[in-house]
Amino acid sequence: MTKASRHQEGTIYGFLAYLIWGAFPLYFNALHPAGPWEILAHRIVWTLVLCGGILLITRDLKWLVTLVRHPKRLAGVTLAGVLIATNWGVYIWAVISGHVTEAALGYFLNPLVTVALGVVILGEKLRRMQWVAVVIGTVAAIYLTFDYGTPPWISLILAFSFGTYSLLKNRLGISLSALQSLAGESLMILPVGIGILVWLSVHEETTFVGYGTGHMLLLLSTGVATAVPLLFFAAAASRIPLSTVGLLQFLTPILQLLTGVFLLGETVPLTRWAGFAMVWVALVILSLDMLGQVQRSRRIRRDPVHPAP
Repeated sequence: MTKASRHQEGTIYGFLAYLIWGAFPLYFNALHPAGPWEILAHRIVWTLVLCGGILLITRDLKWLVTLVRHPKRLAGVTLAGVLIATNWGVYIWAVISGHVTEAALGYFLNPLVTVALGVVILGEKLRRMQWVAVVIGTVAAIYLTFDYGTPPWISLILAFSFGTYSLLKNRLGISLSALQSLAGESLMILPVGIGILVWLSVHEETTFVGYGTGHMLLLLSTGVATAVPLLFFAAAASRIPLSTVGLLQFLTPILQLLTGVFLLGETVPLTRWAGFAMVWVALVILSLDMLGQVQRSRRIRRDPVHPAP
C-alpha cells in the first residue's frame, strides 16, 4: 500500500469514528435511567467481552504474553486505558446532566491539543492552510472559553484526556493492532468496571435488571457502541499524522452541538454561536486544503515522474 493510499484510508476511518461519536448524546440519553457510573462500567465490561470474543475466535492472544514481557508497553496500554475511562466518564456525566454544549466545547479544544502534541512532541509539519485553520480554531476556542465566564472544567478534562490518549494511540499503533490495543486497555481498567457494578448492586442502584429487556439490551450494546468508533479511530491514528487526526475531530463537536441544541433543548447564547461560527470557518479552510491534497495525490499517481507543483 502506498503512503497516499494509507493516508486516504486512515482519513476515512477517522471520519467514521468522529461521525459515530457525534451521535453519542442521543445514545446515552436513551440509556436513562442508568446513571453515568453504571454506563461507564458497562462500557468497560462489554467492550472487553466483545474484543476478547473476537480475539478468541481468531486465536490472536500471543500478543498478551509479549505485552506482559514489556513493562513500558504495558504501562502505555494501562495509561491509555485510564485516560479513555476518564474521558468516557466525564462525557457521559456531561450528557446526562445537560451539559452537551460544554462537552462539545471540549471536543472543539481537543483537536488543538492533539495538533500541539503532534507538532511539539512528534515533530509533524502542517501545511499553510492547515496553520490558518489551526490559528482560527485557537482564537475560537479562547473566545468560547472566556464566554462561559468560568473555567470550563468539563471541556478541559475532555480535551486533554483524549488529546493525550491520541498521542498514545499513535505510538501504540506501531506495536499493537487496533483490536489488541482496545482489548488491552479494557483489560487494564476492568477492575474499575467490576468494582463499580458491585458497588451499585450492593446499594441496589443498578438498572440492568428490572427495567425491561430493551433497557438491558441497550446497556449490553455499549460494548459495540464503544468498540466500533474506537477501532476506527485506532486504525486512523496508526495511518495518518496526528495533526490530521486532530483536525478531523472538529466533526464530532459540531454534531454534538447541533444535537444538544435542536434535539435535547439546551440553550446557546448568541455570543457563543459567534465562537462556533469561527470554528466552522476553520473547517471550511481545512476542507479546501484536504481536497487540494487529494487532487495533488491523484496527479502524482497519474504522473509520478513529472507531478504538478
